[in-house]
Amino acid sequence: QVQLVESGGGLVQAGDSLRLTCTASGRTFSSSAMGWFRQAPGKEREFVSAITWNGFRIGYADSVKERFFISRDNAKNTVYLQMNSLKPEDTAVYYCAAAKGRYYYSDPDDFVSWGQGTRVTVSS
Repeated sequence: QVQLVESGGGLVQAGDSLRLTCTASGRTFSSSAMGWFRQAPGKEREFVSAITWNGFRIGYADSVKERFFISRDNAKNTVYLQMNSLKPEDTAVYYCAAAKGRYYYSDPDDFVSWGQGTRVTVSS
């Protein structure tokens, strides 16, 4: 399995940007689709974005479209989430996850490895 470590969270103001980084260890990263999820206080974990193993297909939740951008660098075993125009409702713990296969997934049940999460707080 893939071990994942997220970084890059923090406290920012509305309108600011942050880039989250997820670094993976393990041989299967380059053949795994990856995703970002988030969980706000008192709410269930929700899908944010996902990317296939080769980066050819990318998807976003409607709430983050045109503000968040996912990318990956298989040579560095890393996936990124660039978050622009942040809003207070983006406040959550953000989790990186590796999928069960290489194609596109957005259901949390299709992800088999999870990081510990990084907290993002957006003040108004």
